[in-house]
Amino acid sequence: MYPYHKNVDYGYLNHQQIPSHLDHTGFDARQFSGFFPSPPPTSPPLGPPGPPSQGPTSGPPTFVPQQQVETFAVDPGGIARCLFNYTYVWLRGAEQFWFYPIFVGRTSVAGYRWTGFGWVYFGIDLRQIQSFTCF
Repeated sequence: MYPYHKNVDYGYLNHQQIPSHLDHTGFDARQFSGFFPSPPPTSPPLGPPGPPSQGPTSGPPTFVPQQQVETFAVDPGGIARCLFNYTYVWLRGAEQFWFYPIFVGRTSVAGYRWTGFGWVYFGIDLRQIQSFTCF
């Protein structure tokens, strides 16, 4: 057990005696004003972005177009002309669907895919597309 001394002055613990320019630890903030950078502005939370709100407002056309000539590879510039238009896509492996592209990158395309009941955000590698046609 530690000895207790009644005569020890603990006045430094009384926060009312600390000058106003010192904080409770005795740090004088005036010495360092302008030394520390101000905190960065608040920014949106990090993480993957959700789907953009630029999707179609109604369902796709009710018909299935006739497939175009099969291509060896889909060029980003070719499918870019279909941005924000209803586009029918045939994938390698016989899958086909209505698509509403909103972004074309060097190797992929993203947009909304029609499920038969509604639109879902979807992205695919351009190498998987066998052919497409847009309206």
